[in-house]
Amino acid sequence: MPRYFYVVRSRLLSRVPYLRLALLAALLGLAAGGAAWVLVHLIGLFTNLFLFHQWGWDVPSFRELDPSPWIVVAAVGGAAVVTLMAKWAPVIRGHGIPEAMEAVLVRQSRIAPRTAVAKPLSSAIAIGTGGPFGAEGPIIVTGGALGSLLGQVLHVSASERKILLASGAAAGMAATFGAPLAAVVLAIELLLFEFSARAFVPLVVATSVASAVHAATFGSGPLFSVPDHEFAGMSQLPLFALLGVACGLLATLIAKGLFAIEHAYAKLPVSTTWHPIIGAVLWASIGLLVPRALGVGYEVIDDALAGRLAVATLAALAIGKLVIWWLALASGTSGGTLAPILLISSCSGALIGELLHDINASISPTSFALVAMAATFGAATRAPFASIVFVFELTRDYNAILPIMLATVLADMVARALLAESLMTEKLARRRLTVPSDFRPDVMATTHVRDVMTAHVRTLPASTTVADALDRFVAGRHSAYPIVDVEGLCIGVVTRSDLLALAEDDSRTLAECFEGDVVSVASNDVVLTVLHRMLDDEVDHVPVVDDGQLVGICTRTDLLRARHRMTAAEVRQPGWLTSVTTVRRGRRATAPTDM
Repeated sequence: MPRYFYVVRSRLLSRVPYLRLALLAALLGLAAGGAAWVLVHLIGLFTNLFLFHQWGWDVPSFRELDPSPWIVVAAVGGAAVVTLMAKWAPVIRGHGIPEAMEAVLVRQSRIAPRTAVAKPLSSAIAIGTGGPFGAEGPIIVTGGALGSLLGQVLHVSASERKILLASGAAAGMAATFGAPLAAVVLAIELLLFEFSARAFVPLVVATSVASAVHAATFGSGPLFSVPDHEFAGMSQLPLFALLGVACGLLATLIAKGLFAIEHAYAKLPVSTTWHPIIGAVLWASIGLLVPRALGVGYEVIDDALAGRLAVATLAALAIGKLVIWWLALASGTSGGTLAPILLISSCSGALIGELLHDINASISPTSFALVAMAATFGAATRAPFASIVFVFELTRDYNAILPIMLATVLADMVARALLAESLMTEKLARRRLTVPSDFRPDVMATTHVRDVMTAHVRTLPASTTVADALDRFVAGRHSAYPIVDVEGLCIGVVTRSDLLALAEDDSRTLAECFEGDVVSVASNDVVLTVLHRMLDDEVDHVPVVDDGQLVGICTRTDLLRARHRMTAAEVRQPGWLTSVTTVRRGRRATAPTDM
């Protein structure tokens, strides 16, 4: 390459913010789009081969599935293969998102490269042999593994590798569902634990490219078709509020039931190697009774939204899918959480809507099914914003957006009150990992030094001898003093440990002992700069200098003061109503009484 090419590239990368990450994210969008296409077609191929005994790449309709004992045989065979693959890549067990979160939190976003192959293949086998899972969890993990792999091959920081991991995961979700906005929000809520332009730009680029791949390969229409329906407005909001509470209880049941069955598997007197096989026998046997609860289940969700299922069928599918999914996922096989929760909640919501429709014909069962999907998924995963956007993108139905928002928020409140951990964090909590739950600005990056520094500083003149300085330390209670010359310029900081090293020749002046650059900050700097100076230069006291003049000093106590300001902002303060009430009480207390 000509030399000017490298010069131009260097200038572009330095002057255009996040250009390098955005270009890498575009590559991840293409790669994740290809991975999604492969995964979806592998699921279709294995489903046709193992359950329908035919050749084809598209997932067939489970309406035509013959509930024969072969379903159990296929499920056990698929579980055995997944178990063997887990020996090579243990990360494929479960839905994989907690493992991706763990990689971000404790492994600097490093995921084993084999995950990019093992996860989609094992999930395709599990789903293709009847497993009650969707493609979303596996493709999110696959895309995240691709992003992590790219971040391990190239020269990037751990923070940039985290962004690449999240971009790959979001791209995988966008390529599978054509829901780029929801993919961005989900990555922020579950993987990034930050919201910044540096992270947002690559996420948008990756999901945009992946969504374009989705449109080219799967089409640009919504995943689920929703019939025309009306939302009556304020008169029905109380009903949707109650639905939100019910969805919060359903999300709690989904999560606690899964945790309980995982605990039951752990108590079995056999190796964990046998758990997926035992689970396959159990859930496949129940699947003989409710065959449409097997597999991905998108067709069932579409029927529930369209109102094509009878009340008894809705109840059977909701209960059957829930039990089958519990038994399958808790056994440690490879699968996802999103599609099963959407099926369970859509059938439950449609069931409630059908029952209310018999009482009031203006109530739309479709709206109840749609709202229940978002509310239950958001409450179970503690990603309410992502679930609101996701269900809207899956259906493109704006009529239900208001009840979706209300019900999802209420469901999230109920689930948080009843669940210590979500579906995504419970496994990490068992490993004693703390997952950030709130996104707040770094108080040390927004607080200026002048707001926390000690302004009135006791100093030592540069002409002070070491002996006099020793006397000053003995008589005083400070552990360090800034040194200033005759012009008031700070030339250094002397500490007790410094004087102990200089005590052998105590006739020298401090000006003779302290020469060179001074580790200092300006009053307009942020507190985070002070923290970096302390860590980089291994000092405990940093002078605050403006135009060479000493204006203050920062210590570790001052840094804690910045953190305390954020804590103090959470303390409730009396308002006007409190003041008025206090005055009235005082007047009544001082009012004369009749004798």
